[in-house]
Amino acid sequence: MRTPQPGKFSPKGSKPGSSKGSKPGSPAGRKPSGFNAAKPTNGDDRKVGKFDSEKPNYSEDRKPSGFKTGKFDKEKPSYSEDRKPSGFKTGKFDKEKPSYSEDRKPSGFKTGKFDKEKPNYAEGRKSAAPFSKFAPRAPRKAAPKQKDEADGIRLNKYIANSGVCSRREADIYIQSGNVKVNQTVINELGYKVMPGDQVFFDGAKVNPEKPLYILLNKPKNFSTAGTETGATRQVMELIKLPAQSSARPLGRMDKNTTGLLLITNDTMLHQKYALPSPRAAKIYQVSLDKNLRYEDFEAIEKGLVIEGHRVNVDEISYIDGEAKSEIGIKLKSTNIRIVRSIFEHFNYDVLRVDRVMLAGLTKKNLARGQWRDLDQQEIINLKNMF
Repeated sequence: MRTPQPGKFSPKGSKPGSSKGSKPGSPAGRKPSGFNAAKPTNGDDRKVGKFDSEKPNYSEDRKPSGFKTGKFDKEKPSYSEDRKPSGFKTGKFDKEKPSYSEDRKPSGFKTGKFDKEKPNYAEGRKSAAPFSKFAPRAPRKAAPKQKDEADGIRLNKYIANSGVCSRREADIYIQSGNVKVNQTVINELGYKVMPGDQVFFDGAKVNPEKPLYILLNKPKNFSTAGTETGATRQVMELIKLPAQSSARPLGRMDKNTTGLLLITNDTMLHQKYALPSPRAAKIYQVSLDKNLRYEDFEAIEKGLVIEGHRVNVDEISYIDGEAKSEIGIKLKSTNIRIVRSIFEHFNYDVLRVDRVMLAGLTKKNLARGQWRDLDQQEIINLKNMF
């Protein structure tokens, strides 16, 4: 057996470093210089290491004693009142500031070609020589605008104001020869219409007013014709329009007939309304003095001849929940008198005729004697009906 070498495996009770053959890597060799071998006085048995030396005493400037001074640890310079450090090098931009005079020019300032003395302007806004040619001019007065009524209005604007079409579309119609002024075809785009001139578009007289489309629920005892016998009032009294307005009822309606009535100044619509349109139907509610017999009902439905004219009825029906004397009838004819003639042909007395629908327009939310303006979509639908 090999004998253990001294110092390699020490017994537990031996003190470190007591053997003579201890190596530098032994515990005795790891003690720092100035190590206090005394045990700590705080009562615990922990070992004192190399980081348990006494803390250094820092000075007021937070630098430890024996701290090495580097190149950036020089003493701070004392700044003067003008915020420049002592020993500060003066550069090319550190010259003394010049003292400005009252006219805000620095001393020694070079005078250029634009630094001449300002001219003295007199009360009449005229300057002395040599600046007299640069004197300001008096402001020009704007020329007064001439009114269209005196000098006329452009033809395309005249047509656009009537609601027939837009200005661009009017230019196309003018160049195409669709417009006449005083029965003379006009192709000039810049032509002006003078007061008193009559303009015709596709044969219809054009009215330069703002287009009006009014729906009226006409009451009884109001007529569309002022000369009608027994008529006390006209329907235009129910609507407050300017005296110079050319709006008038679309079609005729006697004083005993009630219901929907259109009032407009659209001359083209007035011409189209006179012709029977397959889409512009009218629905009437008719009250008779007695019940309508079924034989007469079928005869009216098939069509009949009155005073040599063929009369066709689109639809006819009894009104639900009402007596057989309440009849609903649908026609395309614009002559409202034909409604009474149909039932009088079969020896019925007509007590009341009420138009409840006209070209897709109804009496919804429109009380008797009230009126309203049509909205844009209703106007488009109305024009497409005729």
